[in-house]
Amino acid sequence: MRELRLPGAAPLRSATPPRPAERPGSLRRWLAPGIGVKRWLTLFILCTALGAVGFLHFTWTGPLHPLATRWILTLNSLMDPGVLPLHAIGIAVTALALLGALWSVVMLNRQLLSSTGTAPARAMDLLYEQRTLTRGPKVVALGGGTGLSRLLTGLRDSTQNTTAIVAISDDGGSSGRLRRSLDMIAPGDLTDCYAALSDSPVMARLMLHRFERGDGIQGHTFGNLMLATLSEEEGGLGEAMQDIHEVLRIRGRVYPATARPATLCARLSDGRTIQGESQFKTLVGDAHIEQVSLDPPDLPALDAALDAIRDADVIVLGPGSLYTSIIPALLVPAITEALCAASAPIVYVASLMTEPGETIGLTLEDHVDAITRHLGRTPEHVLVNSTVPSPDVMDRYHAEGAEFLTLNGASRALRGRVHTLPLIHPDLARHDPAALVQAILGLIPRRLLPVDVG
Repeated sequence: MRELRLPGAAPLRSATPPRPAERPGSLRRWLAPGIGVKRWLTLFILCTALGAVGFLHFTWTGPLHPLATRWILTLNSLMDPGVLPLHAIGIAVTALALLGALWSVVMLNRQLLSSTGTAPARAMDLLYEQRTLTRGPKVVALGGGTGLSRLLTGLRDSTQNTTAIVAISDDGGSSGRLRRSLDMIAPGDLTDCYAALSDSPVMARLMLHRFERGDGIQGHTFGNLMLATLSEEEGGLGEAMQDIHEVLRIRGRVYPATARPATLCARLSDGRTIQGESQFKTLVGDAHIEQVSLDPPDLPALDAALDAIRDADVIVLGPGSLYTSIIPALLVPAITEALCAASAPIVYVASLMTEPGETIGLTLEDHVDAITRHLGRTPEHVLVNSTVPSPDVMDRYHAEGAEFLTLNGASRALRGRVHTLPLIHPDLARHDPAALVQAILGLIPRRLLPVDVG
């Protein structure tokens, strides 16, 4: 078991709360490496200084010499040599001229930005996103549910090279109704991920809006209905991906594990087989899940998702439900092959608790073994939360039969892969996005991280 240390940083001590939003155009972003502003500002100052020296030479040696002499004498008359040296007024005039030049450039840029519909206050944020976040590490995250969307919320502020590959086998709630009505893939987890990565706060909020009334739309979210509309118009969500990314201004990419509808099936220890993810919680009973599969099994994957896996710097499984969120995203044959062949390390974000009807009675090692059995590759790293939730939270989970996952009974081989870190807020028992992302990015080999340039 290892305590994770980030390059050049002290060990993590406590879950990091979400970072407060920086005010638009903050000085920290202006000076961020790789923006490309400092070099041009330096060049402007140097050229201005060189121009001033050249103009001085011209006036002193050319026809403007008499005028320059009168100008100098006039300025000298305004200064008392007993208070400050005479050259101080020259420095002051030069500084004022430089500030005026800079101010004129700023105002010119503001006018140009306003005329193109870009708010000047947002210009630096956009530049920061384009020049810094686009150079961020390539992270591929697989899974579904609220766990994956929380991870994406944290990644959104660290890199623009995030690719989410989302399980599509949910058959309950709004997703299930749309699946049955339109023979489409389940849109619910996709909606959550799109909202998490959207650069439009308004669209992100609307995507998650759930209708509380209305015949036919009650219980549906706006995002699910929008994805259903695009699926109908384009002949499937796979064909509508580019449109979705553009409409929602996604900072990264979100793809379904497959663009075809599939049903999640489970083989139980008592010999039974359950069809339909929504049936697991009620039908598993005292048995436990031994294997899950998709029906039909030979589902195609999107080429863009496979390319992202091949190019990834790190691949993340979870956080999320083991058998209904994480493993279903691994069951598409082409994705399984790409993950097994990928050179990037695989990080499994362990669940915080066991789940009724799914993983009750399973240890942390059982979780990792299940992933290895279905994927054919053991994750190189396992992130385990070390913060104990508050007693009230623990009591609520115990009442449902859930248990806190720990390293008790773990083998030496598993302990060698585990990194225990404070990854949650004790009162929430949910992964903290900022702390989780900090831990994941710290596992990327340093040689793969982009080099900062001024």
